[in-house]
Amino acid sequence: MSTNLGSTALAQVAIVVRDIEAAARKWADVLGMPTPEVIITRPGLEVAQTYKGVRSSAQAKLAFFNLGQVQLELIEPMGGDSTWQEALDRNGEGFHHLAFWVDGMQKSVDFLRGRGIPMVQRGDMGEGQYAYFDAEEELGVTLELLERKREARAEP
Repeated sequence: MSTNLGSTALAQVAIVVRDIEAAARKWADVLGMPTPEVIITRPGLEVAQTYKGVRSSAQAKLAFFNLGQVQLELIEPMGGDSTWQEALDRNGEGFHHLAFWVDGMQKSVDFLRGRGIPMVQRGDMGEGQYAYFDAEEELGVTLELLERKREARAEP
């Protein structure tokens, strides 16, 4: 088992929103940057997505602002069971997660699980994968781990 998260490479700060086009325009204006393209994630069932251990068909609209080492990610849930929709329903618009790049994601999953921080959602992204962890009680946030090249699908 890893002795830590496995990375200090902060990748993203993410915000969940109800209207991504409007939010992207507002952030672009504040940051003095072009409004980013909005992309739609592939259907969850196509990317082996699970939410709380159950297959999920959820999708989301995403927009990214590259701010040096860190991206600002905007997320608009499009239906289906997901951590995105749960956060929007529970808290309204606002902060969603901090994301870190890792290699060998399963080691990081095991490390977090050993500290009582469960995986709540995962899915494939191209050759890589992502996973969200409920660290609200321990750290006050949701964590996301990102792996560029998937060794194996992370298991909760």
